[in-house]
Amino acid sequence: VVAIAFVLAAVFIPVAFLGGMTGILYRQFALTIVVSMALSAFIALTLTPALCAMLLKPHDPNEKRSGLLDRFFDGFNNWFESSKNRYVKIVAAFIGKARYAFLFLLIVGGLTGLVYSKMPSTFVPDEDQGYFMTSVSLPEGTSLNHTQETIDKLAGVVIKEMPGLQACMYITGFDIMSFGSKPSAGLVVCSLKSWGQRDVSVTDCIRKMFQLGAMTVPEAQVIAFNPPALPGLGSVGGWSLQLQDLAGHSNEELNEIAQKVVAKANQRPELQGVRTTFNISSPTVEYDIDREKIKQLGVDLSDVFTALQVNFGGMQVNDFNQFGRTYKVMLQSDILYRTEAESAKFIFVKGDDGQKIPLDTLITPHFSTGPTQISRFNGTRAIQFQGNAAQGFSSGQAMNAIEEVVNEEAGSGFNVEWSGQSREEKKAASSTMQILALALVFVFLMLAALYESWSVPFAVLLTVPTGIFGAVVSEYGLSIIEGIFNIRNAGLQDSVYMQIGVITIIGLAAKNAILIVEFAKVRVDRGMTPVKAAIEAAGLRLRPILMTSLAFIIGCLPLAMAVGAGSAARNGMGVAVVGGMLFATSLGIFLIPVFFVIVEWVAEKFGFMKQEKKKSSIDYM
Repeated sequence: VVAIAFVLAAVFIPVAFLGGMTGILYRQFALTIVVSMALSAFIALTLTPALCAMLLKPHDPNEKRSGLLDRFFDGFNNWFESSKNRYVKIVAAFIGKARYAFLFLLIVGGLTGLVYSKMPSTFVPDEDQGYFMTSVSLPEGTSLNHTQETIDKLAGVVIKEMPGLQACMYITGFDIMSFGSKPSAGLVVCSLKSWGQRDVSVTDCIRKMFQLGAMTVPEAQVIAFNPPALPGLGSVGGWSLQLQDLAGHSNEELNEIAQKVVAKANQRPELQGVRTTFNISSPTVEYDIDREKIKQLGVDLSDVFTALQVNFGGMQVNDFNQFGRTYKVMLQSDILYRTEAESAKFIFVKGDDGQKIPLDTLITPHFSTGPTQISRFNGTRAIQFQGNAAQGFSSGQAMNAIEEVVNEEAGSGFNVEWSGQSREEKKAASSTMQILALALVFVFLMLAALYESWSVPFAVLLTVPTGIFGAVVSEYGLSIIEGIFNIRNAGLQDSVYMQIGVITIIGLAAKNAILIVEFAKVRVDRGMTPVKAAIEAAGLRLRPILMTSLAFIIGCLPLAMAVGAGSAARNGMGVAVVGGMLFATSLGIFLIPVFFVIVEWVAEKFGFMKQEKKKSSIDYM
């Protein structure tokens, strides 16, 4: 009991100290499992013996057992006893061919690495959150009134034809892609009915939204998307890439590169809906300032800039409190006096002699085009690319594809960075192997301290790869089956939730091994040969292993079969745990005795066992 509790704690406590978003997710599961195991171990060591004494009855061989349940349990016990005898014979045969055990372990490890390398990856799977958002973009320079008419037209069709729709809300003048104000853009938010009241998923609704947008408002760019599964990691779903300009390219050069990347990326099968927020076709007005004339008239140059800013752009002058709220006071020209470039004739600045000079005599307007917004990332001007993974591909595959396209088209003078959820996904991908290695090292050290042996922990941990193999194969196999039959998107990818399930499998697979190794080690210390001790321990501990493993598997089936809200995260973890435990139990009960004998033989061959036995005898003295 102590060994199992400490091993599960050793698996999760180290990962609870990881930083970043990945560390936050690990921490929630780690603390929950560690506290639960601590309470379970305390109950097992204190209350359980008393409950056993109260509930268990002495066995009377002469008692008449004629009830239906009695006959069922007697039949089951007889069947299990005969099955256990056959199992013991198989274990004895396997121990006789122990040389093949390591070969089998190498094959399992190789297959695990091969399947894992082919698994689609993501940070967290997309969730059906009961709503989706749609970005509507019209050509640059479109008035707010025309944008409003377009969105009204689209919303009217959506309300009539969108299946499973509950409500629809729209905002005009806001661009969700760049998260800024823009008169030619708008946002439509569609809320869906409860999961039990609709037979369509959010993915189906997004696909339908693309169709309605193309048919209803072909003059607009309509992009529907699922919001991020984790709040705070960006405002839109999918991947988000930042191409940093480190060489000071002009707007025209950046626009040419952006259009090439978008055009080529949309031809890749892994990508869909690739777009960029960088656009230099927005109408702009540039003012040429006559600095010599300003100097001759004695006008302060800063007054000219201030006049343009205050009248055309607006400036906050102060705040005031009323009705328990704080209001900002903005100074700006009325709309009639700031909608045209010629409106500068209504603005005046003072010269040295106090004479008021019309602003249009000091500046000359030129109509041009330019970027609507200039975005920066980490202090550097950047072009933002966004998109989604195509049907049948994961976000990890999509991110690799867009990175290849950008590196081919951008050339030198640029740097690729990720933002939002994509940034966390890159970090999580690089830390997966470190987390697994850390968990295995801490489990090994904990077992070495408990058993006061450097050899026994190897007998426990050598069966862990079978559990990891089961988790990886289960996720990958079911994802292929669901892709073939298009059953549903269960989020069966290499995500953080699957990794948490794999770490759980390390502790549970070690638990099965501990149940056999503990009994076998006690018998070896008393003088029994390792082969006989392993066979006897395997027979004695078969029922507890199957009982605890089946209880855990059945308890996790609701996770693996979950539907509705949050089902993708539950599926990712549940399938990994159920599949891993099935493989770890079905293969482990045969491999654990074999590995125990091998480890004992190696320890005795190289003298480790003699040193450990000598140390134990000294401790007893």
